[in-house]
Amino acid sequence: MSHHRTTGVSRRAVTRAAAAAGLAVVSGATTATAAYGTTRLGPRTLDLSVPSAALGRSAPVRLILPSGFDTRPPGRTYPVLYLLHGAHDDYTSWTRETDIEAFTEGRDLIVAMPDAGPTGIPTAWRSGPDYETFQLTEVPALLARDWRASGVRAVAGVSTGGYGAMAHAARHPGVFGAAASYSGTLDTMAPGMPALMDAIVAREKLLPRSLWGSPVLNLLTWRDFNPRARAEGLRGTPLYVSSGSGVIGGIGDWLPEALESVLWPSAHSFTDRLALLRIPVTTHYYAGGGHSWTYWRREFTASWPMLAGALGVPE
Repeated sequence: MSHHRTTGVSRRAVTRAAAAAGLAVVSGATTATAAYGTTRLGPRTLDLSVPSAALGRSAPVRLILPSGFDTRPPGRTYPVLYLLHGAHDDYTSWTRETDIEAFTEGRDLIVAMPDAGPTGIPTAWRSGPDYETFQLTEVPALLARDWRASGVRAVAGVSTGGYGAMAHAARHPGVFGAAASYSGTLDTMAPGMPALMDAIVAREKLLPRSLWGSPVLNLLTWRDFNPRARAEGLRGTPLYVSSGSGVIGGIGDWLPEALESVLWPSAHSFTDRLALLRIPVTTHYYAGGGHSWTYWRREFTASWPMLAGALGVPE
């Protein structure tokens, strides 16, 4: 694992606050009058069903609230950790596959796990829903209004959620105090990546061109949503990127290892671009490994000090 000291964070603090406030103001009209369903799952965990103009439907968001949330002064606000799910999964994956509820017990933060649809690609689709607006505008506005969320945020994701974490942070500089990707698709235009994105979309019985159109005819759109192409927007944001080599050095768990192998060059292409731009990043490239929670749980723990620092909560 290589560690690089991230510089320039303090000078972006004002930018982050302004960006967060701006998103809340812009989106306030969208959700301020909308009623939504709430299902309590435990003392700190609940599901929201959020009406979304960007999606044209209501979509779920799972929340983990700070300990003693209901007894705290109403003026107290909390930073938010956004955790994004991967392809062919859903917003329940982080509580199903990790101990995130127990892990955050006693730490004063909100954990938000928004829906990204069946593909887990949280972007503005060319022909379809706009998950980027849902996750970056509508959900934060609702959390600020009803759940005492502050403008301090960090984001992390697995697989296509790892794509989302870096794409969101790159396309909206200053909104997140830190971003982490575990086995993410970080250069969507690297060799083989457009075909992989098409396959993810097609598996959910959706038209591949409904994502960003043709990678040839709609090249500019593909570039606009590619974290590597938007890497300059990550300057000053603490970053963590991890990925495994998969089959090479693997243990024979063929399918997840093969997928991890396919993503390996994409991650390197992304971090090579960061190096060229002299944008600091903490990387963990490891031999073997599969595209699975066995590795992502470990990587989340490794990245936690960076995320905690951005959120201002204890490690």
